[in-house]
Amino acid sequence: PTSTTDHPGTTTILRGPGAGTLGRMGRISNTIALAKVSWRVLRKDRELLLIPVLSFLASIAVLALIWLPTLSAIDTSALESEREDPGAVLLVVGIITAMALSIITVFFNGALVAGAHERLSGGDPTVRSAVGRAFSRLPGLLPWAILTGTVGLILQAVRERAGWLGRFVVNMVGMAWKTATFLVVPAIVIDDHGAISGLKASAALLKRTWGENIAARVGFGLLGFVAIIPAVLVVGATGALGGAALVLGILVAVPYLALVVVVLTALNAVFQTALSLYATTGSVPTGFDDSNLQASFSIR
Repeated sequence: PTSTTDHPGTTTILRGPGAGTLGRMGRISNTIALAKVSWRVLRKDRELLLIPVLSFLASIAVLALIWLPTLSAIDTSALESEREDPGAVLLVVGIITAMALSIITVFFNGALVAGAHERLSGGDPTVRSAVGRAFSRLPGLLPWAILTGTVGLILQAVRERAGWLGRFVVNMVGMAWKTATFLVVPAIVIDDHGAISGLKASAALLKRTWGENIAARVGFGLLGFVAIIPAVLVVGATGALGGAALVLGILVAVPYLALVVVVLTALNAVFQTALSLYATTGSVPTGFDDSNLQASFSIR
């Protein structure tokens, strides 16, 4: 392939006829291959797998802090006699909960991106350095978490009130939103964008990365599906035996499924970061030199 520079620091890879319009399945295969390379990068910093665990624990803590006092404050006797309607209170608490969980998710995703960026730039990240970088980007991450959380709540509200056709349209809008915002967190963490400028930067890069973006979602979804098959088989086999065997099967399957979620979350962040670095600099990040990441880009 040849390359041209559209503007300083950004290189677009051009491919000649027949050099490769990757088909949909080709892109998915490419994404799976990149996931393997992402794993090789992640293996150098396995401590980063603690970040999704911290995200989960923070979410549980926030749910407990918000809902335990809320539920204990509800007068059950008043509810039974219909003297008090908790609907409005529960709605407000639900919105607050959604915003808090969105902030936690975005913050720890930012920490994963920070750790991945440090490794892909030749550094040696730790959980502390990754979380510290995310804290330094709170002015961008916090507004983005509130914005994307609000969009999610609006889409969910519309989905619940729409018919089947409306739900289909809302799902398409939601998918388009997730695709267009796939690189917002890297833009904030790596390039110090704000929420709005990060959204614009992600949308601008979409013309170069839409194929890999969508293939990443399908590819990582496929990886997740394949990864959970052993757990399903264990639960199914022990469920047929019943009793203690089923309990043992669940005790084995649940930690395994948790590990799958943790690993896929971290892998997705490494891929997300690598894709952002390549799309903005035109350079293959450290650790991806032997992959076909470069071959996956073209003018669109």
